[in-house]
Amino acid sequence: MTQVLQENPLLLLFVVAAIGYPLGRISFRGASLGVAAVLFAGLGVGAFDPNLKLPEVVYQLGLVLFVYTVGLSSGGSFLSSLKHKGVGYNLLVLGVLITAASIAAAAHFLFSVSPAHTAGIFAGSLTNTPALAAVLEYVTTHASGESSKLLSEPVVGYSLTYPFGVVGMMLAIMLFEKLFAIDYAKEAERVNDPAATGQRLVSRTIKVTKEEVAGKRLHDLAHGQGWDVVFSRIKRNGTMLVARGDSRMEIGDLVTAVGTRDEMDTLTSVLGETSDLRIELDRSQLDYRRIFVSNPRVAGHSLRELDLPQQFGAVVTRVRRGDVELLPSGKTVLELGDRVRVLTNRSNMEAVTSFFGDSYRALSEMDFLTFGLGLMAGLLLGLLHIPLPGGVTIKLGIAGGPLLVSLALGALKRTGPLVWTLPYSVNLTLRQIGLVFFLAGVGTRSGYAFFSTLREGQGMSILLTGAVVTFAAASLTLLAGYKLLKIPAGLLIGVLSGLQTQPALLGFSCDRTRGDLPNVGYAVVYPLTIVAKIVLAQVLAALLM
Repeated sequence: MTQVLQENPLLLLFVVAAIGYPLGRISFRGASLGVAAVLFAGLGVGAFDPNLKLPEVVYQLGLVLFVYTVGLSSGGSFLSSLKHKGVGYNLLVLGVLITAASIAAAAHFLFSVSPAHTAGIFAGSLTNTPALAAVLEYVTTHASGESSKLLSEPVVGYSLTYPFGVVGMMLAIMLFEKLFAIDYAKEAERVNDPAATGQRLVSRTIKVTKEEVAGKRLHDLAHGQGWDVVFSRIKRNGTMLVARGDSRMEIGDLVTAVGTRDEMDTLTSVLGETSDLRIELDRSQLDYRRIFVSNPRVAGHSLRELDLPQQFGAVVTRVRRGDVELLPSGKTVLELGDRVRVLTNRSNMEAVTSFFGDSYRALSEMDFLTFGLGLMAGLLLGLLHIPLPGGVTIKLGIAGGPLLVSLALGALKRTGPLVWTLPYSVNLTLRQIGLVFFLAGVGTRSGYAFFSTLREGQGMSILLTGAVVTFAAASLTLLAGYKLLKIPAGLLIGVLSGLQTQPALLGFSCDRTRGDLPNVGYAVVYPLTIVAKIVLAQVLAALLM
């Protein structure tokens, strides 16, 4: 069987995936490894034979697919976060990484760990393959005589510490949850991101009874009061009207609005009182429908740009993206795969439906032109040599290049007729496939070295050093981020995943929060983290050799 798997790498790939994926669904005291179990299945399979490993291109393809799709979905959040607290998050991560490199350097002197092993420990305990590649490139360029031996040492240090770099961070997150009694749903409410909070939206009919709001436009009221709501209908003298920004309130009007329960309570106290009449149930004049956004000409445009009230006398009251229901505003940019709830006159409904597309089949397809162009640009960026002070030259590689490009394209959404984002379901599918390929590839390629070196005498000192680096990085990030910077827990464990540059940890974090908030934290710090690890790993090798 071993021979068959060696000769058939595709079979090996899906054997590892088939073993690991169900293992990840096994829950122990509410915790499970999730898709990260594929990594350990790969380590176990790879331990049987040194030749039982997947081709390098498998994990490279997986890594590229994963980081590119994460970037596309997180680009807008990444840029907006930099305008607020993203700088602080990146400074936190940079400080933690410098501390981790210092601990690894101290272990070199305390435990007589070789310089090459030390650099490999730093890369492995923080699970960063580009950093390992940078060390190997540095050793190849600067070592002489025993370069072949030195080249194996970083790989050994990396292989031994990498698995615990994943597991240790997961354990740290679970311990963090226990110590601080984390409620991710409550913590997410501190983030000004509707997609992250997952708050439930409600609809309410309000009777206008307050004299002070009579004659005022809805837009002026909402802007002046800071309401985060959407007005949908107005019933006046038996006639049903679509609510518009320039609609003026009159005493006795029945107004339907959508928002969170707290916002509805505030709105009601200003306008008047809650009405027992449910005018949203009256579909004789106005009607509503859930419509898929499948028209590329609509995707990438904001609701303000589409100007639906002017075009169709219609208003979008809710946007469902994946499993999250968003409260739309004029700034809301629609994406392929969104489901919009549209209210309009019954006679306009078919025209509105045609405008958005409403084709589920179209959402199962992807635009390979923009997908290929984006990945090509990312891979080319990763090939560029970037000079740093001290004569050090780095490359962003196959992870950093595609990520930076996808973050930019995800924020841009579209360029003329080119739509850069992917339908939500397509993005998730590619992300999952990429993650499985990456974990299976890294696991099988590290399995034999991991178990064979573990049996040797120096294996324990390397493991101990790696564990200290991993736990120190996790503890500093979680404690400083939560207690000093007051970062919401769901966002913070995403920051930790980004510090670790670890797709498996990000998948684990999303499973814990049952939401997409960790993706935001991951994307905010990931670009800087990649570059910092590449530089620090090479600095360690240069200073200690």
